[in-house]
Amino acid sequence: MTGKASDPGRRLAGPRLIAITGPFQSGKTTLFESLLARAGALQRQGSVRDGTTVGDSSREARDHAMSVEANAGSADYMGDRFTFIDLPGSIEFSQEARAVLPLCDAAVVVCEADERKLPALRMILRGLEELRVPRFLFLNKIDLAAATLGDTLTMLQPASRTPLLLRQIPIWRNGIATGFIDLALERAFVYREHAPSEVVSLPAGERPAEKQARYSMLEKLADHDDELMEELIGDIEPPRDQIFDDLAKELREGQVVPLLIGAAERGNGVTRLLKALRHETPGIAAARARLGISHEGPALAQVMRTIHTAHGGKLSLARVLRGAFADGGAVVNSRGAEERIAGLSRLMGAGSSKQPGITEGDTAAFGRLEKTMTGDAIGAVKPAAAGLPRGAPVAAPPPPVHAFCLAVKDRKDETRLAQALGKLIDEDFSLVFEQDQASGELRVAGQGEMHLRVALERLAARFGVSVEARRPTVAWRETIRDAVSARGRHRKQSGGHGQFGDVALDVSPLPRGAGFSFADAVHGGSVPRNYFPAIEAGCRDALARGPLGFPVVDVAAVLTDGSFHTVDSSDMAFRTAARIAMQDALARARPVLLEPVLSVTLHVPGEAMSRAGQIAAARRGQILGFDAHEAWEGWDSLRALIPEAEMGDLIIELRSASAGVGAFSSSFDHLAEVTGKPAEAIVKQAAQARALAGAH
Repeated sequence: MTGKASDPGRRLAGPRLIAITGPFQSGKTTLFESLLARAGALQRQGSVRDGTTVGDSSREARDHAMSVEANAGSADYMGDRFTFIDLPGSIEFSQEARAVLPLCDAAVVVCEADERKLPALRMILRGLEELRVPRFLFLNKIDLAAATLGDTLTMLQPASRTPLLLRQIPIWRNGIATGFIDLALERAFVYREHAPSEVVSLPAGERPAEKQARYSMLEKLADHDDELMEELIGDIEPPRDQIFDDLAKELREGQVVPLLIGAAERGNGVTRLLKALRHETPGIAAARARLGISHEGPALAQVMRTIHTAHGGKLSLARVLRGAFADGGAVVNSRGAEERIAGLSRLMGAGSSKQPGITEGDTAAFGRLEKTMTGDAIGAVKPAAAGLPRGAPVAAPPPPVHAFCLAVKDRKDETRLAQALGKLIDEDFSLVFEQDQASGELRVAGQGEMHLRVALERLAARFGVSVEARRPTVAWRETIRDAVSARGRHRKQSGGHGQFGDVALDVSPLPRGAGFSFADAVHGGSVPRNYFPAIEAGCRDALARGPLGFPVVDVAAVLTDGSFHTVDSSDMAFRTAARIAMQDALARARPVLLEPVLSVTLHVPGEAMSRAGQIAAARRGQILGFDAHEAWEGWDSLRALIPEAEMGDLIIELRSASAGVGAFSSSFDHLAEVTGKPAEAIVKQAAQARALAGAH
């Protein structure tokens, strides 16, 4: 335990950045709206249900009734400026938080008394713990709660490795929460719809519960304050200032997670939350210290989000970590690119307000920094020889778990598609676009089906590029079982020099994974050596599509004999002859279909492990074993071998079985034979697809 450490400067913290986060559909956007309205930044509180909120203002968010990107809104409250960032709750859009949270002064984690959302809450809280970001828990929808607050606190505590500190208790009337008692202030408040709560006398019937809850709160604070502990032992009432100093200190040092209650949709509990943020949240100096950034030096900011707007161009939402920036000023980013700021603005959802300059702690959008990316630091002067400090590290996104292949509906959009994809990746670094070399497909991969659907909707709505999306083609292969000999002859005479090539090949299977090998065993000069490369090329031509319709692997070809014509033979003639021989050999060597099998590791909370095993087994998976997750306490990892053909909707089923938080990683392991009717169906389906593609 340590002695009391007063923080008299906490009210002078300057502009602050507060993240609003929490599980999917916990009420984050509603609280974001309510905070802005209560602080006077909005004339009235909008409704998520009616699509009138500042947050979730994009077309995609409104269409799907969910947050799909981070939204910022600023407000001045009692002389302090706050910027709130509303973060998506779905794990599919969690990349939006990766560049934001390290820069925040604090996070408000919105939750509710719903045990089904505990896995998601646990992920969010532990992520904040690792970043050492101070955090409040806001127990939302208290007006709908069925369980007692004590039971709810018991349910919520396992989600946090840091002790939860109950700051308020509800006042119940006929089973409805009509107000609350603030345990630090020892005051009772009655809720008012979309208005600050009214202070009332502490109800006599609530005094025993208030006294017990307050003592419990002070005991937890005293774990880190020797003086407070002595006062409690001596039955001495601690001064109120001491209590608030301890609340601020222990929040800042990550020793407690204060829990406040309310109902964001009604605006209940919002004023007390705002005041707690104002009095107890540390400012930019604490954030700098947490990030290891000196308070001395040239102006420094860091980009937390990139936005491509229809009319305003590129915006880089950034927080000023040190110094100040002015519109039109020259900057350099952490990768050495020099640019000039073309406008500074504070964002309010999709709206903005121009600013001539911004100061330390401010959060604003920098206009048209075309060479600057999310996560980049921005300096007001050229970096020193050692380079510009990067600021907060941005965690890399997890590997993709779902993919589509894309085709433009109009061929003239192909060039525009490449440009639009570049902008989407600029905004969302968890999207992956790649051209598959084997199939020629353009593939987009991401964190789930909804993540990819939103990306495609943005392509159409914002960039005017419509695409067709379907499942990627499985990388089927084929090989042979028998060794055979074949001869290929190509002879053509059409006036002048003709074409002549004649080769004999021994073709045999190779071990799985060996690829293709070519050798010669020609004796007596029946085929001149200068034609050998062309013959090998002809063999490879035949491997591009075997008799079953797929690329052929793990085959050896040996040139054993042949003949040539001194005038008519050529590289092209021998290449054609080799292809003919190879095609004949492959058709007679008992071809067999091969499917790719992936090594997959499923990551789920421990309670979902049994269901994860069933999911893997149902997809023809061979379960290899499971272990405790190396980084997440209470999680398990299951290892299995699963055919690529069975991976299509794996993430959808896995998340359904794990309260929306499951994930997996995968890599190619080996090729396995497919025989019988399944193989026949695959070959037939592929042939039909090729015929259809040829018809178009």
